[in-house]
Amino acid sequence: MTFSLATWNINSVRLREGLVSRLMTEDMPDVLCLQECKSPVEKIPFEAFQALGYNYMIARGQKGYNGVAILSKMPIVETDAQDFASLNHARHIAGRLENGVTIQNFYIPAGGDEPDREKNEKFGQKLDYLTEMRDYFHKTKPEKTVIVGDFNIAPREDDVWDHKKLLKIVSHTPIEVEHLAQVQESANWVDITRQDIPEGLLYSWWSYRAKDWDEADKGRRLDHIWTTPDISNAAHSSRIRRDVRGWEQPSDHAPVFATFDI
Repeated sequence: MTFSLATWNINSVRLREGLVSRLMTEDMPDVLCLQECKSPVEKIPFEAFQALGYNYMIARGQKGYNGVAILSKMPIVETDAQDFASLNHARHIAGRLENGVTIQNFYIPAGGDEPDREKNEKFGQKLDYLTEMRDYFHKTKPEKTVIVGDFNIAPREDDVWDHKKLLKIVSHTPIEVEHLAQVQESANWVDITRQDIPEGLLYSWWSYRAKDWDEADKGRRLDHIWTTPDISNAAHSSRIRRDVRGWEQPSDHAPVFATFDI
């Protein structure tokens, strides 16, 4: 069985319903994971997505903030939803496909602007969230699993436009990178995007503050697709649809894709 998967921080699923429908029509991923939906579950425009063949949805919603959803052409059954760091935020949803693959969709906290947990509560919450993710995977020992989402961390030097300039900027600080590395080590997760595209600058996010975002190209790779080692060799065809960032009234993130032969 072959299926394609995309992950996208949509920054309001209701505001950008048309963009979601366009991606579904143009790329037709079998599974689409969304973050920052900013909507209660009952107000997600599911009927519009059903009309395009996405008959299954599992989600956690929150009015105006956060929110995660997995839309699928294939049957998917919810298996988990965690509230790491006890934030009472809708940041995680997990489900299992009929082929036995579990998909976990995360929206890790951004962490505010100051990379100091003593001065910035949000940064401390981000680090705590990552620590609890690490412990969760140590405990559950996942197999045949894909985790995706907006991790709000660009871990590698070539995941940001300027490594030295961003070392003190939230999303690329050494302490965040180390915490994410501990999450990755907790289940020996394989970074599928970098497995397929091992070298070169690669971004999935460009700030709204830059009107000439495409020309300036000051991006970061904040959005990720990882798998457990038992299915990493089944993954291929990774790509980031950079042009989506240039659509009318876009999200500041571009969707990330991978395909699996399982």
